[in-house]
Amino acid sequence: MEEQAFDKLRPDGYGGHMNQLFALLLGYALGSVPFGLILTRLTGAGDLRSIGSGSIGATNVLRTGRKGLAAATLLLDAAKGFLAVSIAARWLPGFAGVAAIGAILGHCFPVWLKFNGGKGFATAAGVCLALAWQVLLAGAVIWAAVLAATRISSVSSMAAVLGAPLAAWLLGMTVLVPVFLAIALIVIVQHRSNISRLMAGTEPRVGSKQ
Repeated sequence: MEEQAFDKLRPDGYGGHMNQLFALLLGYALGSVPFGLILTRLTGAGDLRSIGSGSIGATNVLRTGRKGLAAATLLLDAAKGFLAVSIAARWLPGFAGVAAIGAILGHCFPVWLKFNGGKGFATAAGVCLALAWQVLLAGAVIWAAVLAATRISSVSSMAAVLGAPLAAWLLGMTVLVPVFLAIALIVIVQHRSNISRLMAGTEPRVGSKQ
């Protein structure tokens, strides 16, 4: 999509402020749908909040041993972010980035689950695809390269979201840089337990038995 269609984030009077609020609420409502929790309950895999890290994201779903459910959760969590941005771009032009941030907030802090949600990486990928696929591609390259070098999933995820605003800037999409910075901040905050384990040297690597 063209950069002009997105986030100037410059509300024009009362109507602009209202559209900004609508976009934020739209993103939050869609982002807060806990697909991981819903899928695991429907399939009898248990309460996801009592498994592993307690997160509602695809990584924790994988800890149930249901790879298909984990893949479905990943796709649905990305899809809700993509949908939030796409709807806002169509009906609230200029505020798609606000909807993107709202979707990440909804996934990470869903009111239905007492604000205990997921870490936001899959939903961030979905909003990134809708906002600028080139930035998503750059993030995917960073993610793969860091994962290959460290074999630590959390490090690759954090590196990818931190690389997104830089990629947007290098690609000339400067209007999107604040949006990707805000998303990166939220995702990094949600990885604080991973950061603590990294500092302690106890963060598991991909393929380990932990």
